[in-house]
Amino acid sequence: MQTNIISGVEERLQAFVKLGQCFVDFVRWNATEEQPTTGGMEWLIKMKSTVEQAELQNRWFTSENVLYALEGWGELLQENRLRAWLAHYTLTQIQPKTIAVITAGNIPLVGFHDVLCTLITGHKALIKCSSNDKVILPFVADFLQSQADQFRGKIEFSEGVLKDFDAVIATGSNNTARYFEYYFGKKPHIIRKNRNSVAVLTGHETKDELALLGEDVFRYFGLGCRSVSKLFVPRGYDFDSLLQSIYNYGALLEHNKFTNNYDYNKAVYLMSEFDILDNGFVMLKEDPRYASPIATLFYEYYDSPENLKQRLKQDENQIQCVVAREFVADEVPFGQTQRPDLNDYADRIDTVEFLLRNQ
Repeated sequence: MQTNIISGVEERLQAFVKLGQCFVDFVRWNATEEQPTTGGMEWLIKMKSTVEQAELQNRWFTSENVLYALEGWGELLQENRLRAWLAHYTLTQIQPKTIAVITAGNIPLVGFHDVLCTLITGHKALIKCSSNDKVILPFVADFLQSQADQFRGKIEFSEGVLKDFDAVIATGSNNTARYFEYYFGKKPHIIRKNRNSVAVLTGHETKDELALLGEDVFRYFGLGCRSVSKLFVPRGYDFDSLLQSIYNYGALLEHNKFTNNYDYNKAVYLMSEFDILDNGFVMLKEDPRYASPIATLFYEYYDSPENLKQRLKQDENQIQCVVAREFVADEVPFGQTQRPDLNDYADRIDTVEFLLRNQ
């Protein structure tokens, strides 16, 4: 597939390809101590220190989850995948603007896609990291600036009030979104609010599919907007097969923060005399809401698949992903919510198109 890429974009693209290879090398080195194919050991040692700092700073960022995020980005930052993604846009010489990128801190590297879009289109990134994720993106910035002169002076981090920017990409909660709208509403912007992901079950899923659903529910402890926090099940659904299929995720109880949330939420439910299903590490509670607490999975019965499809369409602004098998057009296969492609834009807003329009 041909891309409309000029020389400047080519240099930037190749820097991201090298970053992806660095991620791949690090994951491989961490698992097998196999020597890197490119870049030498210097960056791998720096990345090892970065991963350790990330976990010390935020206990939800376990080394396993950080490695999973790095592995996913290593797969995406392959040259052929980057070119296929960019082939949908006309990347010509632009007038660079400063784009304020305000990141969330719920899962490792959650703001990286916004940074990638900003830099690959030739803009400057003014990044305000979440206090929960302040070390991984600076490592990425250092690496990119070492690989491409174009990035020198084009990546800046700010901990204070953001100033001197032309557009904003901000991700946060519904509460912080109101703050973002107040302060940044007069600038071109993408402002994202809370979203959650759901799974639609029919009762005909295989054990393998249900086991994969566990990955959608528990990866990153369920803290991502792409994490499944709610199930839609047919009336009379038997949960036994599901609870058995996800039983291996009981190892999450080895993580103190997860266990504390499980114990706390269980106590609340029991004192409130709610009916719950409990397999010892996750509770299933019938609830109409989409956002469930940690170690809890909400569910809701449906009687009509067609009515449920209408409900999902009606609530699409609250939903990031729908996991299902042959139920809706844009569904995500079981086990794949945390493996988005480059064009799987958050809130379905094309970030590259936004950046090319605001130049």
